[in-house]
Amino acid sequence: MTEKKEEDQSLKRGLKTRHLNMIGLGGSIGTGLFVALGYNISAAGPGGALLAYAVMGVLVYFMITSLGEMSAEIPISGSFSAYCTRFVDPALGFAVGWNYWFSWAICVATELLAGCILIKFWLPDGNSVIWSVLFLVLIYLLNFFSSRTYGEGEFWFASIKVFTVIVFLIVGVLMILGIIGGTSPGFKNWTVGEAPFVGGSMAVLSAFLLAGFSFQGTEIIGIAAGETENPEKAVPKAVNRVFWRILLFYFGAVAIIGFLIPYTDSNLLKTGIENLVYSPFTLVFERLGLAIAASLMNAVILTSVLSCGNAGLFTATRMLYSLALENKAPKVFTHVNKRGVPITALNVTTLVGALCFLATQVGLNTAYSWLLNIAALTGFIAWLAISVSHYFFRRAYIAQGKKVEDLKYRAKLYPFGPIFSFILCACIISGQYYAYGNYTLEGFMVAYIGLFVFIGCFAGYKIVKKTKMVKPLEANLDYNDSDDHQ
Repeated sequence: MTEKKEEDQSLKRGLKTRHLNMIGLGGSIGTGLFVALGYNISAAGPGGALLAYAVMGVLVYFMITSLGEMSAEIPISGSFSAYCTRFVDPALGFAVGWNYWFSWAICVATELLAGCILIKFWLPDGNSVIWSVLFLVLIYLLNFFSSRTYGEGEFWFASIKVFTVIVFLIVGVLMILGIIGGTSPGFKNWTVGEAPFVGGSMAVLSAFLLAGFSFQGTEIIGIAAGETENPEKAVPKAVNRVFWRILLFYFGAVAIIGFLIPYTDSNLLKTGIENLVYSPFTLVFERLGLAIAASLMNAVILTSVLSCGNAGLFTATRMLYSLALENKAPKVFTHVNKRGVPITALNVTTLVGALCFLATQVGLNTAYSWLLNIAALTGFIAWLAISVSHYFFRRAYIAQGKKVEDLKYRAKLYPFGPIFSFILCACIISGQYYAYGNYTLEGFMVAYIGLFVFIGCFAGYKIVKKTKMVKPLEANLDYNDSDDHQ
């Protein structure tokens, strides 16, 4: 009887390899690709934007392979927060975990806000808040029933985005070659004005930041590994496939937009979610003569919003559950229903996201923008933590007499990979103030508020709990399924 109860109260491995592939892919294809890409090209030129996405692609490759090595070996929910605790310092695990949870809870609110704006495209006089409530109910239910329903929802949401990007790439190549859409533009838009590089080093740094934000979400693979069937096989496949597909999509999209739309086109600067009619994808489809391009892309981006909200709710829930398992959050968040869903963590995360969304509806936009800036930096901090964890994981693995050849998945170019990722993430975090361009005290606070909150969480936990760095010989490298239902 006791064994049955324990089994029913554990997380379930309901995600398949196809789900994991789309979770990583879908998590990083959103408004960053469909909308913000235009701003990057306008600000840094097609060459500057291409350089930014290429370098960020290399960073993401090393980060995701570092995470893949640890997740294949120790596939637990909450992954990199737990890895920080096991291999580096429990204080780092606490700070990364809580900041990451907050980041994705806020993400749920931003996607609801985006849903409000998107619905106004078709129903300008309708009550879009009601639609946002319906969207919240939808993503809540997808997460409520099981990890498999979440994965299935994410699979189809992401499939729509991926199909749209593939069609765009094919159409774009045909337009560049002059096969459809009139005369081929050639390299004209790569040489107009200051192209291909525009705005100097600060413009490229700003492009790095936006490119990084666009790629954020790739690391969800590590969170989902704890509920994936055969993670030792599924995680390596997902890591390799997701990276190359993302790089192809972003690199290809930047190149095609650079060929077809001059960086001087003022529409590229209209990047807010309220200006989705000016998405570079929409502009290209309209030049092809597709009259319903704006409505079509609005529908695609709406599915992207639902996808991101769905992933955000899943990720934040599992991170809160993992923190509770490690006694870094109240034990009530470890409660799991018979379908393997951390229901208390899900309910609280949904409530926080809904309250943040409601804050924007009653005019608390200034406070909300500060919350967004706290959350925005967390992705880079998480990547930095993954790199640090991998470095210490491999050091502990060797120190404890294990052979690198026995790893279920081995990240290439160690230790260069995690060191390169760490340095680049640190540079990007440090450069926030200069990239934002608001050289005032308020601008400084907005740029670094997320970093200050992270440091405060780290220092506070370290002082109160008196934690120490984990020694290589004492690092916990063991794993069994009970790690996810202690």
